[in-house]
Amino acid sequence: KQWYQRRVAVGTFFFFSKYFQADDEHYIPRAVLLDLEPRVINTITKESAYASLFNPENIYMSKHGGGAGNIWASGYTQADGLYEDIFDIIDREADGSDNLEGFVMSHSIAGGTGSGMGSYILERLNDRFPKKLIQTYSVFPQTAEASDVVVQPYNSLLTLKRLTQSADCVVVLDNTALNRIASERLKIPNPTLDQVSCLLFNFDPGNYFYLIYYHGPQ
Repeated sequence: KQWYQRRVAVGTFFFFSKYFQADDEHYIPRAVLLDLEPRVINTITKESAYASLFNPENIYMSKHGGGAGNIWASGYTQADGLYEDIFDIIDREADGSDNLEGFVMSHSIAGGTGSGMGSYILERLNDRFPKKLIQTYSVFPQTAEASDVVVQPYNSLLTLKRLTQSADCVVVLDNTALNRIASERLKIPNPTLDQVSCLLFNFDPGNYFYLIYYHGPQ
């Protein structure tokens, strides 16, 4: 049971961690869901088959719900104002771990929340837990077609700086490559978001083992 409790997943949008066993013996992911607008998280908690899976106390959405407007600086500044609320949740999960070895953060680097808020959380995690490993699953934008987010390159560059400075391991999830694999290798004419996500679910578990078995500085 102990190795189930060594990691806390933090980030924006949708992410999993290992599980802990609740009083009624069902398993709950040790995960924190954060966003500056409610659309994505509401889809998970109200419409998804996994609605009852996550701990409601570990779900945080900004009270104004306006998002970051695809602007890195907006996401970063808003996250600074929400620092106490966000890290109360993260600290609670970290304190509840038998042997915390690291954090996993899933986010996008193109929009305002995943890039700006993700950068801020990454920096603060590195400051508060300097001896713990931090691994990110960073979704990189498609380059094969024009984006409706004109500031996407700036968001990506500003986030890349924080990834190089504060993360121990960055797993690049390249949307362009994933769509190419789905269309060329799997022969799917127009890959949907769910189909591309299935590729990630087959890939992710193997990347967790170094956090399970790592026994570095405590």
